[in-house]
Amino acid sequence: MSAAPQTLDFQAEVSELLDLMVHSLYSHREIFLRELISNGSDALDKLRFEALSNPDLLGEEAELEVRLEIDTEARTLTVHDNGIGMSRDDVVAQIGTIARSGPRELFERMQNKADGEGLAGELIGQFGVGFYSAFMVADKVSLVTRRAGDDGEFLCVSDGAGEYTLADARRYGHVTSVTLHLREADDAKDIDDFTDEATVRRVVKTYSDFVRYPIKLGDQTLN
Repeated sequence: MSAAPQTLDFQAEVSELLDLMVHSLYSHREIFLRELISNGSDALDKLRFEALSNPDLLGEEAELEVRLEIDTEARTLTVHDNGIGMSRDDVVAQIGTIARSGPRELFERMQNKADGEGLAGELIGQFGVGFYSAFMVADKVSLVTRRAGDDGEFLCVSDGAGEYTLADARRYGHVTSVTLHLREADDAKDIDDFTDEATVRRVVKTYSDFVRYPIKLGDQTLN
């Protein structure tokens, strides 16, 4: 029997970080894609490592990969990976909270204009909070995930306004999918049109060409 959806508050530090992401950064917004791809690559590494002692975790997966999916009509961009995935507790721990004091330095440095304009991309990657960078270009983000080897699958949805909804999902399979409901492109705010394939290919080539796993868009491998 499925549990009822729950609405949970972000940790105060997460809410502060989201506010900075949405309102304080006016350049380098495209790095969100680098960060989501990096998260997917990390999940693939973790699956490979755990599969050394438990090969069944790989299941029938033919290839470990990151896949990008664009829906121009719905204005969404989805980043899929078939890595380790997350349990419900993982989602709460990794999405709802920042479990270390380091981000306080991140907040302070991002609030400094020089750092905010020149070092934002470096800082976001350094402090491991790349998931939240999605809100620089999206009004809403949804995540569907299941931890490899577990039965439970979960849907997490947020508009970045201080809370998120967590519910059971029924897609089956341990692919993690992060779907961004994109804002309209806006040159004045450095928001490109990420429903444009050429833009997505350019950003992947610029920031993620070194990733060890294939990054696919349709039938094309971009890296």
